[in-house]
Amino acid sequence: MSSSRKSAPAREPLDINLDWKEYVIDYLERAFPTRQMRVFTDDTGTARSLPMVDDTGRPIYNPEAEAARDRLIEQLCAMPAIMSALDALLEHFGPDAVAEVTGRTKRLVTIEGGRQKLESRSVRTSQAEASAFMEGRKRILVFSDAGGTGRSYHASLDAPNQQQRVHLLLEPGWRADRAIQGLGRTHRTHQACAPLFRPVTTDCRGELRFTSTIARRLDSLGALTRGQRQTGGQNLFDPSDNLESEYACAALLTWFDLLHAGKLKSTTFDDFQQRTGLELCDNDGVLKDEMPPIQRWLNRLLALPIDLQNRIFDEFLALVETRISAAREAGTLDVGVETIMVDKATILEDRVLRTDPLSGATSHLLTIEIERRRHPIMLERILRMAKDDPTAAFVRNARSEKVALRTRARSGMGEDGIPVPRIELQRPTRREYVREADLLESAWEPMDRQDFIAAWTREAEEAAATVDTETIRLATGLLLPIWSSLPTDHLSVNRIVDGEGKSWLGRLVFDEHVVALFTKLGLDRAEALPPSDLAKAVLAGRSVEIARPFPATLKRALVNGKARVEIGGAPHGQLDWLKSLGCFTEIIQYRTRIFIPIDQAEAIIARLLGTGEAL
Repeated sequence: MSSSRKSAPAREPLDINLDWKEYVIDYLERAFPTRQMRVFTDDTGTARSLPMVDDTGRPIYNPEAEAARDRLIEQLCAMPAIMSALDALLEHFGPDAVAEVTGRTKRLVTIEGGRQKLESRSVRTSQAEASAFMEGRKRILVFSDAGGTGRSYHASLDAPNQQQRVHLLLEPGWRADRAIQGLGRTHRTHQACAPLFRPVTTDCRGELRFTSTIARRLDSLGALTRGQRQTGGQNLFDPSDNLESEYACAALLTWFDLLHAGKLKSTTFDDFQQRTGLELCDNDGVLKDEMPPIQRWLNRLLALPIDLQNRIFDEFLALVETRISAAREAGTLDVGVETIMVDKATILEDRVLRTDPLSGATSHLLTIEIERRRHPIMLERILRMAKDDPTAAFVRNARSEKVALRTRARSGMGEDGIPVPRIELQRPTRREYVREADLLESAWEPMDRQDFIAAWTREAEEAAATVDTETIRLATGLLLPIWSSLPTDHLSVNRIVDGEGKSWLGRLVFDEHVVALFTKLGLDRAEALPPSDLAKAVLAGRSVEIARPFPATLKRALVNGKARVEIGGAPHGQLDWLKSLGCFTEIIQYRTRIFIPIDQAEAIIARLLGTGEAL
């Protein structure tokens, strides 16, 4: 008996285009100005305009404006499709390799033969996709805000897939808190290794507006640094990524000054005001005291043509990096809690600085000997860096015979608006930035690839086998009561972590600061401190008061352009005795001054205080 059921009619294959055109065209159809306007003058003499209507009250449209809109829509529809990031990943790697955990209930996938297939998705589908990634059956995971709530995708010690996560942040949007919440999905406690975060932007510099907000939040939020909330920013982002920092705000004021003076090449003052709608001058043509905040400036830049955006950002970022470099060299760059990883840490001395009379909490000055192995850049990585940078060149220093990879860095900019070309020298264990003009006068010279490979390999192996030993002092414990006594020219907070997991949190105190710290806290008189600390403090520019063998002041003096250690206030009857210790005198402006040779400062100070060997 033959079946009476009819076969389903043949259907046309799916041909669906899921790109951005629908939104743009819908916007143009609704918002493109096509109404005919009538210009009139009001009672105050101001020219105004009104939309025109016919005798029946229906709106009148401008045929030329309608034709321009239709031509624009026609050109947009003729452009090739641009897929979203999610659909592009699915098409490139295939749905079998990509785990999707999002909130969409349907998706369009491409199957064999280039045909399209519409798939339905549910909550269980997302759960299965997440499990496939955590078990290692799928190597790529894409999740959105909806897929990041209440889930963990870190390299958990309980999951089969414990490989390092490389977290690419796409389309962060305006809500920085949501982006930060998403970053926390891949970085949590009980993990095999920490992830690598990579915010992704295009060559449209205006997108830095979004990653900047995230960088600013992470400067004050520590939920991501070690999977804990009580830690600091840990340099997750470079300080120049935060376009809302104090350095960026200062750079913006300089940028406004240069713009008003006509020293910028990206745009002119009048053109910038007209394009952005920002009013920067008062009625007298002088820059206002209160300039627009940097957030408003960044938002207005998003509406500018991309080429103009990029030129403005290049000048602005040059000013930002100039200030950050200066702050880093001066030791005043605030990077939050900075972790110093060491292989071994040994406490040589634990000195109690203060004990709180109410709580009994103590403040300590630890003298710690640390050992650190160097971690050089290996040959494969430096060659890959050279391959990816068209400006890269292999160079050798003719004096030291050391090698480096030379690349062009972002130019700095002086206060006068003149760009300062800079060069980056990547060496096996460190990175240097030099001005291009200074490099031309240095001993760095080009070399061929094979010699570079041999020299780099040799330097990297020597560095990897080297253990650096250093003695540091760390003020730790209850620091708030003694904060004003700590040095003010180095404000960073450091965490020392050794190979066994032991850690100490506090502020570094350098040798030249010890004398001033003990004196302020009333712990020791200066002459009771080690002569080495006194010598270092004086050579660093600090005056030290001593009471033995007589009241005097040890200070640094500049004579004929050379630094000297001077004994001020010494009795004139002690000149011969001081000379016998190794001091020398010089008559300057009819006054006899007593100096200590710098190369013998520590030994002579020890003899002066009676703690060294007599001559």
